[in-house]
Amino acid sequence: MNHKSHFNLLKRYVLLLAGLTIMAFGVAFSIKASLGTSPISSVPYVASLFTPLTVGTATIIMHCVFILLQILILRKNYHPIQLMQLPVAFFFGYLTDFGVWAVQGITCHAYWQQWIVCLIGILLVAVGVSLEVKAGVVVLAGEGVVLAVCQVLPKIKFGYMKVGFDVTLVITACVLSLVFTGQLQGVREGTVAAALLVGLIAKRLGKIWERWRLE
Repeated sequence: MNHKSHFNLLKRYVLLLAGLTIMAFGVAFSIKASLGTSPISSVPYVASLFTPLTVGTATIIMHCVFILLQILILRKNYHPIQLMQLPVAFFFGYLTDFGVWAVQGITCHAYWQQWIVCLIGILLVAVGVSLEVKAGVVVLAGEGVVLAVCQVLPKIKFGYMKVGFDVTLVITACVLSLVFTGQLQGVREGTVAAALLVGLIAKRLGKIWERWRLE
């Protein structure tokens, strides 16, 4: 690998880290809005309500489970390079906790203020996702599970599988919330908005990033 290739790889990792940082703050804003988190963060958030775990630590544990699922699904076809998802999970988890701490001073007294904070969160998550995709180095473990299933079942399109995966996470969060806290928490109208908007915004941003070549 020559110096140019090393530099291009470095640029990709910097872009990935920037995307993860922005995404983590997006999650923190969505939690602060109290209108429901994005589907991928719903389970860790609910888990943090009835366990000693922080949202970030619960996120790391969930991602570790996703990595194990990928190994079980793909078996011999699992590429060890995908274990890069592990340090990425730790980085993203700790950043999420930092983001939650950083935005604790923000107050939302009115419903419309909650929506502003929620939409900022959605936008930040979308920007983070688009940068992660642009970096093209390693995907987050949740997307890795979706890709693994699509690899084993090629007839299922990624988009449909991603929606099914997100719906499963939201239902799991709802069940955990009702069973362990006695009420529905972490899943609200903001969760629906995130599910509908993050992908659309990320796709639009992806087209903008196409003009910027990493090679």
